[in-house]
Amino acid sequence: MDSRRALLVDAFTTEPLSGNAAGVVPDADGLDAEQMRAVAAELGASETAFVCSSAAADRRIRYFTPQQEVDLCGHATIAAHAHLAAERELEPGTHTLETNVGTLDIELGELGEVWMTQDAPTVRPLELDYDRLAAALGVDDAALRDVGADLPVAVASTGLPFLVVPVNFLEHLSGADPDDAAIADLAAEHDAAGVYAFTFDAIDGDSTLHARCFAPGIGISEDPATGTAAGACGAYLRQVGAFDSMPDELRIEQGHFVDRPGTVRVRVGAEIRVGGRAVQSLDGEIVVPEFADDDIIEA
Repeated sequence: MDSRRALLVDAFTTEPLSGNAAGVVPDADGLDAEQMRAVAAELGASETAFVCSSAAADRRIRYFTPQQEVDLCGHATIAAHAHLAAERELEPGTHTLETNVGTLDIELGELGEVWMTQDAPTVRPLELDYDRLAAALGVDDAALRDVGADLPVAVASTGLPFLVVPVNFLEHLSGADPDDAAIADLAAEHDAAGVYAFTFDAIDGDSTLHARCFAPGIGISEDPATGTAAGACGAYLRQVGAFDSMPDELRIEQGHFVDRPGTVRVRVGAEIRVGGRAVQSLDGEIVVPEFADDDIIEA
């Protein structure tokens, strides 16, 4: 049977078993979508990056949750490129990456940090029922109304859309008790991957904000550190004028309430770039399943 090298790499951290774990299959050529999905389900990470050869860029990555393919994943991109750099398959500099949302630039720094250029941003403010949104998140509606006049709820995307929700204080965001079904319904209604709730009331004094990301509709109840959503939030913060002067770099802390703290760095300029470090936590081989037509059971 076919087997491939498979790793777990923790992104947006330099400490193993923190940040956001991504599966990485560094040689995925020849695998079909159903095999990739099965491997992602076996690895169990929120997303797995399958690195393939590309005629249009330096390499291609396809991203799978345990349930389905997604077009883009920030933390799995960071994890895959950090692994390739650690294997000395990549040199510092700019590299190109083919994804389902187009070809993106990836910059590898001298110290191993990976910067991912996001897709062109879109931000669409919404008028949502705060009672329904608060019930879905499991917070008091006052925690949302308090900031809603200045910071509206919006669907923002830099490659993968998220419902961006400002919350007034960390105590309310930390105490959130989300209803997975209600969150999934809300996200689906607005063609979003999930809900990204944030507050400027952060734990670390060096952090710009604290965030939590809920995406049960794609199989992720809570994501510890989310690159694409952080990039979308950066675009949102610029569009709504959240700062008198946009900081050169946003430092977004996430994952503390699932015991996997990490930091996502976001630079908002002519392009939006998401960056961070990553560290390998598991290295092994996985058997690739074979699927035949007669294995499919129909109801």
